[in-house]
Amino acid sequence: HVQLVESGGGSVQAGGSLRLSCAASGNTHITYRMGWFRQVPGEEREGVAMIYTRVGTTDYSDSVRGRFTISQDNAKNTLYLQMNSLKPEDTAMYYCAAATGFAESRWAEYAYWGQGTQVTVS
Repeated sequence: HVQLVESGGGSVQAGGSLRLSCAASGNTHITYRMGWFRQVPGEEREGVAMIYTRVGTTDYSDSVRGRFTISQDNAKNTLYLQMNSLKPEDTAMYYCAAATGFAESRWAEYAYWGQGTQVTVS
């Protein structure tokens, strides 16, 4: 199993920046992909950024590409999401997730999830 704990959320004005962190523990060596997702109450969860942990390849949703950057610090077992040029529509609960294998969709089959951290942009 893998345990994930997010931090770094908060309130920020439009145009500002935040950096989210996701501390991973447990059997972290089994991860193959890690991602950041977000969800607004009443809406479907949206994948925004992901990384293939063993090679470092990243991908983003169109809604955040060019503004958000996902990165990992393997020594600290920590995943990051740097969010710049934030917009009110980025307001959501942000979740970190880990997958142990490949999937046809880069946003699918994540088995492990954190508890989430709230981001509010006004």
